[in-house]
Amino acid sequence: MSDDSSSSLSQQQQKELRKGGVLESASKRVRMIFSVMASPNRIDILRILNTKGPLTYSELKALAGFKSKKESGKFAYHLRKLLRQLLVALNKAERRYTITNLGKLVLSLARQIEERSIIESGKMYVRTTSRHSIEEFNSHKIIQSLVREAGLPLEQAHKITEEVENKIYKFQTAYLTSSLIRETVNSVLIEHGHEEYRNKLARLGLPPADIAAMLASEEATRNGVPGIIEGTANTVFSEYLVFNTLPKDIADMHLAGEINIANPGTWSLTPDTLFVDLGELGSFDLQGRFPSVARLASLNRTPDDMLAALPVLIPLLASEASSEVVLEGVAPVLAKMKGAEELSAGFARALVASSAFSSSGPLATIVIPADTTADSRQAAAAMLDGYRRYVEATPVPRIAMSVAFNNNNKQQQQKDVLDHVAAAVRSGGTVAVISGGDSPVRGVTGVRKPRGSPAAAMAFQALSINLPRLAYESNRDETYFRAKLALMIKPSLAALVARKKAVVDGAKRGLLPAFASASQSMHHATAGVMVNLTGAREAVYGILGHGEAGNGPEILQKVLKTAVEVAGAEGKKLGEESAGVAMVSDGSAARFAALDSEKYGRVSLSLPQQQSYSQGMTLLPGKGDMPGVRECAAIDRVLNGGFAATADVTDLSAADIKGAIESAAATGELAFLRLQARLAVCATCGSKYRSSLEKCERCKSPHRLQLSS
Repeated sequence: MSDDSSSSLSQQQQKELRKGGVLESASKRVRMIFSVMASPNRIDILRILNTKGPLTYSELKALAGFKSKKESGKFAYHLRKLLRQLLVALNKAERRYTITNLGKLVLSLARQIEERSIIESGKMYVRTTSRHSIEEFNSHKIIQSLVREAGLPLEQAHKITEEVENKIYKFQTAYLTSSLIRETVNSVLIEHGHEEYRNKLARLGLPPADIAAMLASEEATRNGVPGIIEGTANTVFSEYLVFNTLPKDIADMHLAGEINIANPGTWSLTPDTLFVDLGELGSFDLQGRFPSVARLASLNRTPDDMLAALPVLIPLLASEASSEVVLEGVAPVLAKMKGAEELSAGFARALVASSAFSSSGPLATIVIPADTTADSRQAAAAMLDGYRRYVEATPVPRIAMSVAFNNNNKQQQQKDVLDHVAAAVRSGGTVAVISGGDSPVRGVTGVRKPRGSPAAAMAFQALSINLPRLAYESNRDETYFRAKLALMIKPSLAALVARKKAVVDGAKRGLLPAFASASQSMHHATAGVMVNLTGAREAVYGILGHGEAGNGPEILQKVLKTAVEVAGAEGKKLGEESAGVAMVSDGSAARFAALDSEKYGRVSLSLPQQQSYSQGMTLLPGKGDMPGVRECAAIDRVLNGGFAATADVTDLSAADIKGAIESAAATGELAFLRLQARLAVCATCGSKYRSSLEKCERCKSPHRLQLSS
């Protein structure tokens, strides 16, 4: 019995001994792991593998900062330590190193220890987004920002910083962020009544909820990542414009709906309209800008040169304007091509290849002269047929055509090309008909090309005045209304002139490389500014009470002449000889109508179906006639910045469209007419169909996008 007892005791002792050995081994393992954590180099290696994923030996060595040959042994030593403790594993087949689950646990523990030690030490650290680093909090950087960025006097900067520092040390956090510090500084500035300094120091951007909504929106899926990035950039630059760039009175007028600034995201970066004559350019070389874009040694030598150049030039120039890019000199080169079908097919392919630019960006308009020669008319017809093919292949076309007729032999010229104009418009294209080869209007928006060099020009017209608002505030007094309009034009024109200077200076510095190449670094370019008027018909005919059938047209003429005279006089004071007044579309009409309806209740609208004020004039032609042509011509003769007369031909046949154009041309008065059919685009299959229909004719889907161009 004693032998059994002795044997049993011996087994128990052995178990305890084995248990002790395991504990001792585990304790030794923990000590070894802590020794690994004691080296910042080894922790860095774990962090790199955790962030980057599997890496080769050379990749990991370079990222860990061991770049010289002398440090190779040191790196190998640290990596060997990590491998022995099973914190890093080697995939022998791929020869790549990865962090193990134990390595991730150790890395997490190291991070917790680091944060706890920071809290216990009383020090504060800042996570910076600009340098992507963690730095110790330094209050002197706040003083520097207040003085350099906001322009605050040094003594006040010290006082503000001291108050901010006291608030920060009360925060219950181990890490600060640069945005949190800036928010704290701004809140203290507001408490002290320093709103102007706060605006200069404010961080621009989007809150997380807005970004999440943008990513989940239908627009994000339609325009993809470039659309999201473009929308974000426009939001940031719009905020920068309103709170940091514009004079306070102009910013307040815009926010109140008295004026409208179209495309605020690019206000100080790009002009609204670019005019470029490719026939004047022998070659196109960005000279180091956009180095991935090929040099074009020749543009106008052969038709093949031009067809190859268009897919390069159109997207580049479209990125440097906010409303329209007008290209001349294309047709004379393509007219050298033998065979109408070859020209039509080649032009269609070039336009399709040119279409990969922003769907929310500017229109690109190609001017087609249709003069008295048979070759010119044949080339115009073939190019319009190619344009129709492009339109039919593109759900939302952003390329338009402008057909410039010579005043001589007008009827013969029209017969040759009007069939193709009607077909392109009925397919969903945008075509403008210009009477007179020397007309200053070249594009489809109706903006006049500034006087000067024929090679290149830019125009600035994206500031509109809300005329119905002025009429509401004038107590139906026409004289008072014109006086208020004159007062509104002066600061508006000053803002446009300042904008022109900023954009031209930017172009000279290289911000507009494509246009700079076309204008030889702005040496052969002109620029014009014009104030845009919105809702003129509603203001005069409706709110002021001068009916269209009574003395309304006469009063409207007086209003427009006042605007042109004031703009001209004020422009000379500002050193701007080409200051003008325009009535063109820029997106302000719907915004003004919505704001005024909130302010005054129901408002008078010339376009009730669109819930929008008028911009320019929309004509509704019938069979063989075009009412309103003479009124349009009278307005166009007064305005010196541009006038958009648009014919809505949605419900007309091809023959009726031709008849409407001939009717307008027969008067010999209307220099510009834009033709447009209101079509819808199916969001499911991309087909176009009449906007009056509820469903797509092809796939029966009710989901659609309204064409806006």
